[in-house]
Amino acid sequence: MNRLVFCMFAEDVGLLPDAMFTRMLEQARRRPASFADMAGVLFGAMAERGGLVGFEPVAWFNGGLFDDDTALPLERDEIDTALRAAALDWSEIDPSILGTLFERGLDPDKRSQLGAHYTDRDKIMRIVEPAIVRPLLAAWAAEKEKIAAAVAKEDLARPARRLRRRGPVRIAASQKMLDAFLKRLQDFTVLDPACGSGNFLYPALHALKDIEHRVQLEAEALGFERRFPAVGPANVRGIEINAYAAELARVSVWIGEIQWMRRNGFNESRDPILKPLDNIECRDAILAPDGTEPAWPAADVVIGNPPFLGGKLLIGGLGEDYVARMFAAWRDRVPREADLVCYWFVKAGEQVAAGRATRVGLVATNSIRGGANRRALRAATQERPIFEAWSDEPWVIDGAAVRVSLVCFSGADDGHRPEMRLDGEPADEIHTDLTARRGGSGPI
Repeated sequence: MNRLVFCMFAEDVGLLPDAMFTRMLEQARRRPASFADMAGVLFGAMAERGGLVGFEPVAWFNGGLFDDDTALPLERDEIDTALRAAALDWSEIDPSILGTLFERGLDPDKRSQLGAHYTDRDKIMRIVEPAIVRPLLAAWAAEKEKIAAAVAKEDLARPARRLRRRGPVRIAASQKMLDAFLKRLQDFTVLDPACGSGNFLYPALHALKDIEHRVQLEAEALGFERRFPAVGPANVRGIEINAYAAELARVSVWIGEIQWMRRNGFNESRDPILKPLDNIECRDAILAPDGTEPAWPAADVVIGNPPFLGGKLLIGGLGEDYVARMFAAWRDRVPREADLVCYWFVKAGEQVAAGRATRVGLVATNSIRGGANRRALRAATQERPIFEAWSDEPWVIDGAAVRVSLVCFSGADDGHRPEMRLDGEPADEIHTDLTARRGGSGPI
């Protein structure tokens, strides 16, 4: 399924030329028994440098998605379905649709166990904007002011004949300052430790690429030479327990990267087109196979929407053996009565305390405000500033209205004025104690 979806996208952006994928489907429809062989030839060509389908050259894709020529057989009606899908324009697909594919591919019992749920882009940006965009743009505004002052000082000392070509030749302090900030963006990493099919990762990637692009344009206006984008899929990291979802997350990030590059006038990377995304890992984020607590990779920011599962439902949803091992691994750090999401909050807080992250933005149900959950959240945030919080935000999940809370906190007061909102209205103070009226929208 992942390969078929990506081929539809690749065909519509011209990476598979002359409707190659559709032509393959049309031929296979005449002889359904030949589909697996035909698709295997195409996938095998996409897996290798210099691949051919007949005498037609095929770009090298690989990246793990096309690492062999495996293809499953399809019946005629299934090929018809694929042809109808291929007739759509996939070039501007919102990668979040892959999350819908993931959810629909789970049986109801499995979906309930995983706490899988779709999060739309607008709500995702309620986390991405304060946790990633706002602090980086504030940092750039401050650095840009210093660079502009350095440029003005350097220009006073520069011979007039060189002013006209100052960008390409600037190697002085201002250039070093710009280089340092661009390097900061290039090295900036975002971790979603419950990434599902990547619905948080690709908006985070787009946000980072937009910031880098803005820095490049504004630096060019100051006389610097613009460079090829350096921010890319390596800037996002994920942990996901479901292998299908993890692969979909990689596809989401690949598609998002190609779309951004083309929209902004750049060619996608080549040789291969899809770079391996080992930074999106398929494993359990809170319990290792040996029953210990697993490590998370270091990242500048931790974001995401960890699975919703109430404390009273843990054994029914995860099994008695798993829950017993989880309680043992997290003893004295997460109350046993706490919801599953609290393990991600506590772990993220410990990442900040250990200097392995600087800012966190996570989603939870509004039950995070009370009882055992409140104790876990207090342990996660401790004295760290909560710079953004929303309570009782209504979301629709699987057709049911769910009240959720968004909480963002950082390792230290970074000088940015924190925002606190309740039901869309600013609040006067931030209550790190997260006191709240049950059933109401009191201060979080």
